[in-house]
Amino acid sequence: MRAGTGKQSGGMTTGSATTQNVVEVRGLRKRYRDVEAVRGIDFDIRRGETFALLGPNGAGKSTTIEILEGYRDRTAGEVRVLGIDPHHGDLPWKARLGIVLQSTGESGTATVREQLRHFAGLYPNPRDVEETIAAVGLEQKANTRIAKLSGGQKRRVDVALGIIGRPELLFLDEPTTGFDPEARRQFWKLIRSLRDEGTSILLTTHYLDEAQQLADRGGIIAGGELVAIGAIDELGGADARVPIVRWLENGVQRQERTTEPGALVARLAAAGEPERLEVIRPSLEDIYLELVGETATIPTLEGNLA
Repeated sequence: MRAGTGKQSGGMTTGSATTQNVVEVRGLRKRYRDVEAVRGIDFDIRRGETFALLGPNGAGKSTTIEILEGYRDRTAGEVRVLGIDPHHGDLPWKARLGIVLQSTGESGTATVREQLRHFAGLYPNPRDVEETIAAVGLEQKANTRIAKLSGGQKRRVDVALGIIGRPELLFLDEPTTGFDPEARRQFWKLIRSLRDEGTSILLTTHYLDEAQQLADRGGIIAGGELVAIGAIDELGGADARVPIVRWLENGVQRQERTTEPGALVARLAAAGEPERLEVIRPSLEDIYLELVGETATIPTLEGNLA
């Protein structure tokens, strides 16, 4: 982990899920033949918080999530999810998790209400089916077959199935892909309400504004390594947020990072009005790109499938 990015504390907590952490990861590694996809990462997720795991495609996010969910074995390291090693997670442990994959392929002949009633029957303490349908905005489609829904509506069914069991820990993998802006904001409201109920959430998203809106803390993973971790507004450390003053001088663009941009602007103005003067305060996107490299791709437009 890079200096100044908030190294996690030492040993793993012992005992049950009564600890303050719902996820504890130490020295996690995953190798596929000659490729090491995850290279010794450490992080915790605290009870009741929303944690965003950010990074470009191929960075190791999906592998990490699948290990935490118990779907993939690790090569090395220690992992605890709700106090249990996922490799040994049994059905009662799985019933405490909610998982919303990027795509579940739900397209059967059951209606929305029928599917939710079926899934609710699999859990010891499910949410009310009608309340869940309303929470994801599908009241008008409750009696519609899932196969007849639009892509965005099917995505809402995915979310409903993920939360029907009243999970202690909810995994959300790119949850708003295909949502229009209004639908995304409705979804954000739902996630905030789940957090207020005490649900812990692990979110992966390519939309950095979504991470800023929803997450308490986050980690940025690149090349299988966790390159930054901390509060969303503090990722990258203070140095990454030093303002940049940019101006044109004799036809050449110049720029300077400074903690006192006003003083620099005043000095420049004293020598004559500088051309194309601007003061830039690095955004989360700027910091993210600097940490993962310029090859990272960040989608900025949503589809219209809601």
